[in-house]
Amino acid sequence: MQKITPFLWFDDQAEEAAGHYTSVFDDSRIVQVQRYGEAGPGEPGSVMTVTFELAGQQFIALNGGPQFTFNEAVSLYVDCTSQEEVDELWARLGEGGEEGPCGWLKDRYGLSWQIIPRRLTDLLSDQDTGRANRVMRAMLEMTKIDVAALEEAAGGEE
Repeated sequence: MQKITPFLWFDDQAEEAAGHYTSVFDDSRIVQVQRYGEAGPGEPGSVMTVTFELAGQQFIALNGGPQFTFNEAVSLYVDCTSQEEVDELWARLGEGGEEGPCGWLKDRYGLSWQIIPRRLTDLLSDQDTGRANRVMRAMLEMTKIDVAALEEAAGGEE
């Protein structure tokens, strides 16, 4: 077992969310489902936690009730190798959710994701500060990140 595991609190959609997430990412699976017993606090037999893996990273989802909800203070960052991967994940994770600025979105469960192409990180780290600044300005105007537009901004003039 990994040393640190993200633990996600859902109202009552932990199993549904874990199923959705494992359908989106390769190398993903449901590992274990635990159910509430007679001691509660949930309905006996209902899902308490779902342990699942996304791309080899383990998570635990809890059906904890409506007391707590997700916010943008915590997000899951996805390192994408291509525009095609950005496009696919943006569509699948964003379905029923809400698009945000700069590659951020909330999924239908309210969990925030950053869908970021590796090329953005490379361009923002460019030793040519003018180039990096142009890329940053372009990125700040985007919702879903567009690698071609970033490359165009990188090649532009101050």
